[in-house]
Amino acid sequence: MTDFVGFGKIPRLFRDIVITEKIDGTNGCIYILEDSEQRMLVGSRTRWITPEADNHGFAKWANENYLELRKLGPGRHFGEWWGQGIQRNYGLKEKRFSLFNVRKWSDPALRPACCHVVPVVMECGFDSRDIKTAINSLRAFGSLAAPGFMRPEGIVIYHKTGNLLFKVTLEKDDEWKGKSSS
Repeated sequence: MTDFVGFGKIPRLFRDIVITEKIDGTNGCIYILEDSEQRMLVGSRTRWITPEADNHGFAKWANENYLELRKLGPGRHFGEWWGQGIQRNYGLKEKRFSLFNVRKWSDPALRPACCHVVPVVMECGFDSRDIKTAINSLRAFGSLAAPGFMRPEGIVIYHKTGNLLFKVTLEKDDEWKGKSSS
């Protein structure tokens, strides 16, 4: 006999959301293993990487900052690796790692000194007008992550109750990213 699997609860739409700036870089993961040695794995969005098989130098950077990154504690810590030589560059002369978990890492005193956090554009109840306001603010005033950069990628909406992420890009949001050019 097959184990019974119930239908999960459906979260209510009009609950709290956090809107952050979507940074155009490449996804990174720092995985601190829970053992006495506090080992670390480094990943991209789709695979584990090493300094020898890297993704824009992220694994090399992570290994160079190992002692500081251990402060993240056990578990997977996702963020965006961005800046010089990656996607939009943002006018930076260096690369940065910005953690996604704004609730946990917004206080600079608590996060590793080598890490940033994605900027919060707005926290509010779910309302499409507020989402449009956040988009228009980035369009008018530019990036919060790299002040003065006037082509930010967009926003990410985190729906707290649903534990879901949604994105809206400022350019070509209606196009599927994998769309062929034929």
